Amino acid sequence: MSDHDQLLVVIDPVARRMDGESVRIAKDVLCGGSEAKICLPQGPEEFARALARRGSRRPVVVGDDRALLRAVSLLHRDRWLGDGVLALVPVGASVRLAQSLGVPVGAVAAARAVLEGTPRRLDLLVDESDGVVLGDLAIPAARPTAGADGATVWSAARSLVRTLVRPAPGVPQIRTHRLRVEADGVLLADLDRPVEDVTVRAGLGGRAEVVVRHGAEAQPLRASALSVTVSGPDFRYRADAHVTGPVRTRTWTVRAGAWGLTLPTAVAQAGA
Repeated sequence: MSDHDQLLVVIDPVARRMDGESVRIAKDVLCGGSEAKICLPQGPEEFARALARRGSRRPVVVGDDRALLRAVSLLHRDRWLGDGVLALVPVGASVRLAQSLGVPVGAVAAARAVLEGTPRRLDLLVDESDGVVLGDLAIPAARPTAGADGATVWSAARSLVRTLVRPAPGVPQIRTHRLRVEADGVLLADLDRPVEDVTVRAGLGGRAEVVVRHGAEAQPLRASALSVTVSGPDFRYRADAHVTGPVRTRTWTVRAGAWGLTLPTAVAQAGA
C-alpha cells in the first residue's frame, strides 16, 4: 500500500461524546479496509494540529457539519485543497450539509464510501477574509429556532403575517433590511429599497446563484455570478452552520472545483 492510500482519521471530540457507537463502527470499517492512523483531538487546536501533520495521508473527518467546515477552512488556509481530497463520516447532531453534498449519513455506508468512493470536485465560496462557505449563505442570518422543525414553523408564521392585516399577538413580524447587493458588478438591490433577505449558493458549474427577496408583493430577483458583494448598515449572515457579523460589507467569490470530497461512486459520477 502506498503512502497516498493511507488515511489520517481525525475524530471530532463532539462526535465521540454524542455518538460513541457510530464512531466505533466507523473506526472498525476504516481500519479494516485501509492503513489508518487514528487521531483523537481534545479540542480545536489539537484538531488543527492533527490536520497540519497529515503528511501524505488522506484526511478523513469523523464528525458533524461544523467539523467538516472547520477542516475545509483549515485546509483552505493551508493551500492544500486544490490538489487534495477530503473524506467525511458524518456523526453528530447536525449533518444536513453533509447530506446535501451527497455524503451517506450512516456510519457504515459513509465509511465504505471513504474506502471505495470517487473524488468529486466541488465549488467553494471564499470571502475577502479567507472565510469559506460550502453550502448556503443567508443574509440576514436566520433567526434561531427551537428544534429541527423551526424553519418550517418560521416559514408558516411568515406566510400568516403576509395574509393578515393585523397579525395575532406573538406572531413574528416581517423585518426588512437596507442592503446593497451586486452580482458581478450588476446592481440587484440598493439601500433605497429594503429587502427581506438574500441567499447565495455556489455549486452551479463555477457560478453562484443569488436570490434577492423584497417581499410577498414582488417576484424574487435571481442572478448567476462569479462574485457577490453585499454592503449596508451592520448585518449578520449565516454561512453553513455559523453566524458571522456584524459587518458592513462582504464580497464572496466562487472558486470553481476548489475542493475535493470523496463520495459514493454513483453520486460522484451523477454530479460530474
